[in-house]
Parts: sequence; C-alpha cells; structure tokens
Amino acid sequence: MGSPIDFIYENKLEWQPSLKGALETAGRFGYRGELIIIAGEFLSPEKQLPPKLMLKHAIVIADGESTLLFAAELNNFADFEQTFELYKTMFSEKTMVTLFVNNLISDAIFEYNGITVHAFALDESSVWNELIAHADLDKKELKRMGAEEKLDALYDGIKKATFYAKKMSYDEACTLKMG
Repeated sequence: MGSPIDFIYENKLEWQPSLKGALETAGRFGYRGELIIIAGEFLSPEKQLPPKLMLKHAIVIADGESTLLFAAELNNFADFEQTFELYKTMFSEKTMVTLFVNNLISDAIFEYNGITVHAFALDESSVWNELIAHADLDKKELKRMGAEEKLDALYDGIKKATFYAKKMSYDEACTLKMG
C-alpha cells in the first residue's frame, strides 16, 4: 500500500471524487469528494445506486505513512461510531479528524479510541468554507491556485489553526446531538 488514501480505493469507498492523487508537496496525497459509509445497492456490475449513508464534501490529505487530515460533513452524529469503525485504520495520533455535523447544537473536541476528534456544528456552510475559515486563508489567494495546491495550502494553514471548542468526553459530545 502506498498512501493511507489507498484504503479508500481498495475498499471502494470513494463516491464522485473531484480530486484524487498526488499534491504539489512531494510525498503528499489528497482526496476530495464523497466517502461511502453504507454503499448503495448494485443493480448490475456496472450500475450502483447512490450510497445509503455517506460523508459529504470529504477532504483527506495523507503522506506515505499516515493520514494528516480527515475532514467531512456527517449528517447525523448518531452515525459517528459506525463511521469511525469503518475508517479507523486510516487514523493515527497524527490525524486531524475534523467533522462538521448537521445535528450538533455546539462544537466539541473529544477523544475516541485514542484519536482526537474535532466535531463542529454545521449550519448552512460547507466543509471547505469552514476549513479555510479555521485556517485563516484568503479566498482570493486560493482562487489563483490549482486544486492540488489548494489542498496543500489548506493543510499547511489548518495544522497551525487553533480550534475553539470545549474539550469533553465522547459521552458529553453525544448530549449535544439534536433529535
């Protein structure tokens, strides 16, 4: 296996990727698109229904050894454990797991199976816009860059970012779920 992102391809978890492959920074790889949690039914070997459950607007950045950034929109926090179980082999202490969740009433940072997870309430925004705001990047500057260079700039900015959210246990984070 080359990059941890290969896990996505080897397990057929990609859905409508807009970018997958090497980034501008040597040894760094990226993925941008949706990620499958529960696959859709196959109608034939060539035709598959859309996923029953997925991570939307996913951004994954990795080097040859570990996933550096794993960010996505999760519709329902109740699906967190199932999602984590599926993707946990991609995570290490170096991975910045950042989820934007539609049914959280507040932001939280918690540990889950030894991995720090940043969970942010998402309200009428996008993963991309939220990440560039956290990374304090200039949208005008990003527009001048190619897709691979944008992901490099995003990661370089986000790894310096301070996430303002309350640190709590996973059980406490579960109480922030609406509905």
